[in-house]
Amino acid sequence: MKINIETLVKADLETVWDAWNNPDDIKQWNAASDDWHTTHSTVDLREGGSFLSRMEAKDGSFGFDFEGTYTRIVPHQIIEYRMSDGREVSTRFVETGDGVMVTSVFDAETENSPEMQRDGWQAILDNFARHVQSLV
Repeated sequence: MKINIETLVKADLETVWDAWNNPDDIKQWNAASDDWHTTHSTVDLREGGSFLSRMEAKDGSFGFDFEGTYTRIVPHQIIEYRMSDGREVSTRFVETGDGVMVTSVFDAETENSPEMQRDGWQAILDNFARHVQSLV
């Protein structure tokens, strides 16, 4: 099953692309709720390159590595990757008259409901939009 999420970021494409791929920015926006944060991030943005974001509960009770390998990069347009569990993700960046539409499609996992997964990923994407808009 595939899950789709999207948000409109009211900023220019260069700013959106840079914030999506810069580890310092990723640590600012990559959390689904206020009680979580990303403590470490690495990005090797090239086909065959890898990424890792260490996501942790702020109270220290739980954490995990969100990681994978880039399978396709079209600068300022498309990022595709395979997560460490084998699931595929595709994110597209499309300029509109109002900003940049960021759309991600990802394979659902089986541990959590599709609704929970969509809500969590959407919350992260909404945090991303807020972060980028705070930069401009």
